[in-house]
Amino acid sequence: MAKIKILIADDHAVLREGMRRLLEQEKDMDVVGEASDGEEAVSLVDELKPDVVLMDIVMPKLTGVEATKLIKKVNPSTCILILTAYSDIRYILGLLEAGASGYLLKSARADEIVGAIRAVRSGESVLDSMATRKLLERVVNLSKEVPDEKGRGQLSPREIEILRLAARGMSNRDIAEKLGLSMRTVKAHLSNIFNKMRCSCRTEAIVKGFREGYVTLEDVPQGIEAYEKEKI
Repeated sequence: MAKIKILIADDHAVLREGMRRLLEQEKDMDVVGEASDGEEAVSLVDELKPDVVLMDIVMPKLTGVEATKLIKKVNPSTCILILTAYSDIRYILGLLEAGASGYLLKSARADEIVGAIRAVRSGESVLDSMATRKLLERVVNLSKEVPDEKGRGQLSPREIEILRLAARGMSNRDIAEKLGLSMRTVKAHLSNIFNKMRCSCRTEAIVKGFREGYVTLEDVPQGIEAYEKEKI
């Protein structure tokens, strides 16, 4: 199996070095480059075509938000995972809207970071259901125009069902168990959804699904407690 190619973007050299040592212990991961500012991150993505960028928010020249937007234009298939010290929902939502696949705080455990990289590489989002809901609520508040109809009707009923479950924060395994499908089938449906909607990750598909009417706020629990109750 091909290794996950990772680019580390952070202005602190010590953090980059520590993260490189951590990730290079994983047999399925390969750190292909490091960037000390947002501008360099965009340039290296264009050159190296990494699968995942581990990105900080506050960096010189370009912020994490600005760099994320440009990276998604330069190489849309690259997934961006934010690793930050900031937990303010405004930062988080700004990054998710820019195209990031998820976020983790720098206080996260090593195994959480490694697991999150694998998750975003496979198309899953690393964020809780409250963040997803607040993201959609912000889309509602900032966009009063008629929802975008582009792509409506392209998704099958099963694909719409899976997209709505993904919006609830359910993992591929959770979705497979709920619908009585295999993991391979769920992944195939998600891949079809991403291709049809021209997305590279769940978060982007959920936002576009909301804009196109496939997903509504009622499909997303109001908080992680609500999601946990649904799983029981």
